[in-house]
Amino acid sequence: MAASEQTSMLKPIKTLDDDIESGSRKLENGESIRDEVNDPDVIISSEHNLDLLYTVKDVPPWYMCILLGLQHYLTAFAGNLLQPIIVANTAFCMNGDSLGISELISTNFFVSGLSTLLQTTFGCRLPIMQGASFIFIMPAIALFSFEECPYATNLPINGTLVVGNEDHREFWQMRIRQFQGCLIIASLIQVVIGFSGLMELFLSFVGPLTIMPTITLIGISLFEVAAHHASSQWYIALMTSMLICIFSQYMKNITVPCFVYKKGKGCTTIPLFLFKMFPVLFAILTAWLLCYILTITDVFPKEAGKWGHDARTDIFHDVLYTSAWFRFPYPGQWGLPLVSAAGVLGILAAIFSSIIESVGDYYACARMAGAPPPPVHAINRGIGMEGITCILAGAWGASAGNTSYSENIGAIGITKIGSRRVVQVGALLMIILGCLGKFGALFVTIPKPVVGGMFLVMFGMVAAIGISNLKHVSMDSSRNLFIIGTSILVGLALPLWVHKNPQVIKTGSSEFDQIVSVLLGTNMFVGGLIGLFLDNTLPGTDEERGLSYWKKMREQKSSEENTKMNIYDFPNCIQTQLNKIKCLNYLPFCPGYNSFFSRSIKRMCSCKTTGKRKSVPINGKE
Repeated sequence: MAASEQTSMLKPIKTLDDDIESGSRKLENGESIRDEVNDPDVIISSEHNLDLLYTVKDVPPWYMCILLGLQHYLTAFAGNLLQPIIVANTAFCMNGDSLGISELISTNFFVSGLSTLLQTTFGCRLPIMQGASFIFIMPAIALFSFEECPYATNLPINGTLVVGNEDHREFWQMRIRQFQGCLIIASLIQVVIGFSGLMELFLSFVGPLTIMPTITLIGISLFEVAAHHASSQWYIALMTSMLICIFSQYMKNITVPCFVYKKGKGCTTIPLFLFKMFPVLFAILTAWLLCYILTITDVFPKEAGKWGHDARTDIFHDVLYTSAWFRFPYPGQWGLPLVSAAGVLGILAAIFSSIIESVGDYYACARMAGAPPPPVHAINRGIGMEGITCILAGAWGASAGNTSYSENIGAIGITKIGSRRVVQVGALLMIILGCLGKFGALFVTIPKPVVGGMFLVMFGMVAAIGISNLKHVSMDSSRNLFIIGTSILVGLALPLWVHKNPQVIKTGSSEFDQIVSVLLGTNMFVGGLIGLFLDNTLPGTDEERGLSYWKKMREQKSSEENTKMNIYDFPNCIQTQLNKIKCLNYLPFCPGYNSFFSRSIKRMCSCKTTGKRKSVPINGKE
């Protein structure tokens, strides 16, 4: 590569115009949320003139791939770190087992990197990260909510494990194994939905009024978890929340000069929006450092149980010594997965929500990376591949299924780097760091109120993102207001009643009782189901329901002459062989596939206009 091409990455990064800024609205605090694409008419008419330094198929110099890949890794850092911390204590009963939590965090990073490699290589082929989803938190909590945790207090963990802690470790590993098995079975449904082409049929029944209560209830229902962590030291928790606010909102447009060397020009500087890209990381480090100073000066009490003790940084410092330097996560590391019907059905609710969110991410990522709208086969293959990666997450024993992360989409819009290779390098870094036991153990020492401060902001933003799905819905419609209010309130009230009355559901079958209890105890399932039922049964126009926007997105067509469409093809060595097999064009996940539903609509329209049925070209042939 020429020297001019190698240094093109070092061009000054300009502030995004309003259109790009709104098209890549991100949760600046690192939460796993979804990009919202603006007016579909803008997408359809856009020529993808985003002044990208590197497009999807471009390959930057190797050293730039490493630096930019590390950046994408950091954008997915918060979700992969916080999600296992939440479920470790709220669902898996890992209270105090800091070594086990560190191993769970490392497993999440490893599986996230592996899933990203598979998605960018064989899936939708867009430069998008995969990682642990917050959507799986509530099904996991609901699955174990009817069995009390016998280890309610923090247990000291050391290299030899004191008497009784071996039983504790076996207890939480049994819970993870049960979650693993349910996740594997439920993910098979996602694989079928993706690779069978059922995505189009599925999306025709799901609109913003179904997505809104499903996502919003995730954030709202977790407020007790955030309050529990923050209450251990409110001053530190509120300070952490304030730092996130300052970095992500007030300082987001402040650039930090970065010194670089250009051949022929010597040392120069380029501006970087560091506070905009890494507000959560900076907030964690700042609050963490302050807690360390207050710990070594004994401002925080040493006696366990006193208010402020949980803010000390030396509570779980032993894990840094007991954890291995190198630990390779492997399938079945917690034991043989277990399965329960109630868990499978509960996780299915999370799977369906993840599918809808990921489709929106594909469109947003394509636009930010300067690619044409993803065709049907790429969407089908992407969803199917996410199902496969969720199966791998279950096999490896991760704390959640994988979904598409949208943080790195915002990074693409900011840095103008849409290279697929960069994201793949970031995925390799995640795999490597996931094998370093000390790396995962380090983050277990983050004080509890610091985590609580992040939860206060992030859970609120998750709820807000769910509400943002209503931007294309008519809010003047009493029909829509009825659906929104009913689905939210019942989605909060019914699960609360079920949790407080665990033995009230008695049908004569203990297994069926468990299934009903888990489903009715999952906020997102109850709210989403009510929204789905009311939205598809109450009379309303597509414009009123907000479906016109979704239909326009799905019906976007790029010209067959557009050479950029081949970015969605399989890798060249595979695609060359597949091109020789013409019948593969009828498979919903293969390049060249023409949507069955689109062909049906064309035939119907042709019959209405001519009075007789015409042959419809498929892939350029009659």
